[in-house]
Amino acid sequence: MCGIHLIWGQGANEEAIDEMLEKSKHRGPDQRASCSPWPGLWIGVNRLRIIHTGPEADQPFYAPDRQSMLVWNGEIYNHSELRQQLIAMGITFNTESDTEAVLHLLRMFGPLGLEKLHGMFTLIYADLTDKSLLIARDKNGEKPLYFAQEDETLLISSECRSIQSFKKSDFNPKQLEPYFYLRAPGLGKTFFKKIQEVKPGAITKVHNPHSIHWKTFSHQSNLIEKPSYQTFKKTLQAAVIRQFHADVPVGMLLSGGADSSLLYALWYKEAGESLPCYTVQVEHKYQKKYADGNAAKRFSHEFPIRHHLVDVSQKIFWENWDDYVRSIDQPIGDSAGFLNWLIAKEAKKSVKVLISGAGSDELWGGYQRHKAFAFYKKNKAILLRSKGFLNKIPLGRSYHKFVAGINPNGQNTFLNYSALEKLPDSLADKYHKIFDPNLEDYRQMLDFDRRVYLVQDVLKIQDNALMAHSIEGRSPYLDETMQLLWRNVTDEGLLKGKPWIKSYLTELGLSWISKRPKMGFGLPLKEWFAENGEFSKRVFSSLQAFEKTHGEFFPPEMRSMCVNPQPAVKNHFLTLYNLFLLAEWVKLHKL
Repeated sequence: MCGIHLIWGQGANEEAIDEMLEKSKHRGPDQRASCSPWPGLWIGVNRLRIIHTGPEADQPFYAPDRQSMLVWNGEIYNHSELRQQLIAMGITFNTESDTEAVLHLLRMFGPLGLEKLHGMFTLIYADLTDKSLLIARDKNGEKPLYFAQEDETLLISSECRSIQSFKKSDFNPKQLEPYFYLRAPGLGKTFFKKIQEVKPGAITKVHNPHSIHWKTFSHQSNLIEKPSYQTFKKTLQAAVIRQFHADVPVGMLLSGGADSSLLYALWYKEAGESLPCYTVQVEHKYQKKYADGNAAKRFSHEFPIRHHLVDVSQKIFWENWDDYVRSIDQPIGDSAGFLNWLIAKEAKKSVKVLISGAGSDELWGGYQRHKAFAFYKKNKAILLRSKGFLNKIPLGRSYHKFVAGINPNGQNTFLNYSALEKLPDSLADKYHKIFDPNLEDYRQMLDFDRRVYLVQDVLKIQDNALMAHSIEGRSPYLDETMQLLWRNVTDEGLLKGKPWIKSYLTELGLSWISKRPKMGFGLPLKEWFAENGEFSKRVFSSLQAFEKTHGEFFPPEMRSMCVNPQPAVKNHFLTLYNLFLLAEWVKLHKL
């Protein structure tokens, strides 16, 4: 796991690439290097040694003939199989690293070699014979990659802050609207005007820094067995063994919920080795509602783990807040980011890899919005006719969000259920093109979550928070074999409420976990706001100051909320926190 950087064109020099490396040193503190493969081009890498930790696998990694080289960030879980294929083709290997397998694969197959990679990656492969670059990002978007192109110069980096160190870009106010409603800038956009994010599954071959054209690649994989519960079990077991393997200590982000508990149970069942596990524990007065710590403690009585409870309180929050904000490359409106960061701060004392259950909810229908959309789809006609009446029923926040989100257009309805606030039609229209029209309605929604929410929120905060402390994050539910199985499931019922995951837990004697109600992973914000103390005062003060400096760019609803935040506490406390995070980040960067 690493940080990769490139400057090609005007202003490229060793001092500039060193500054980019310095800004992202947390991504790879084990090795740092730069080189100039040809005049006008500088490439740099910060390496976090995970597989083959010796210097033989350090980067830039050159081919034996010195005619090509690779810098990259990621892990390839099928690299052993690829290695055997390449050996059969006459390739000689000098290390056990996946880096060497990726290099030779690209040497032999060019861009088509990417289709064979099962894992997470961003990479820059340089062909020194024709002076071209191959740049790519994995299709899941597990690893970040950004680019800027201006004044005959191409900049590439794992983080925006490194690009900013070379050429400052102004704040991008157009991303305030998608952030307010959907927690993040639009797909492929950032909060910097001139910096864009490489989209998942994108690839380009570049012969000069003046023009860059992205296209998408796919993976070569075939499903051997028909999807079934037994196939699911076997596939997940194999994914766990692959992704828990490393040449450094591995730990687990353990929530006590279905997804992470199942992964750990399978690991222990197969390997018989206990691992460090990390769980958030809120203050005692909030533990009935935020019960992850208690659930994980119960789990630890059934499966041997080296359990670490990471305490969270308002005092701990404020003690760490400034450091957390400084660590953020791009703000994402999700308090789970802070919790992941706090866990990683503790975990770095013992491990260099953390496993999470990311991706399970998006693929297998684990969120409340999936349940809500399924109900809407089944009862669409009567819900549309009765919406006026339903609005008058005085039930809770979730009920009114469901009713308010009902729209004749199913895609708009799902967007409303996904968003923190009901979307304006003009913004919803921008997201329509992401839905895959070749899929049935319900599956369209899962696919949208996989391509947007998973990439823009879950994986981004995981990478940012963990890499801030030089820890690699892995997600076995996103293993290529698991996604292939998912793509071939035809029974819609198997994609609602994670039935196979719950069945597997029951089979392992963990039915109590499968019956736990779905709880969001986040700070006790509603309770902290309700105390009307320091937390509320600091948040409100920050939002009001943000409005005074940037309010002219705010969507109307956002501006109103920032001018007078108090009334929003009851039903919009999540939005208030998200805006506070953005306000603090903007102030820190003087944007």
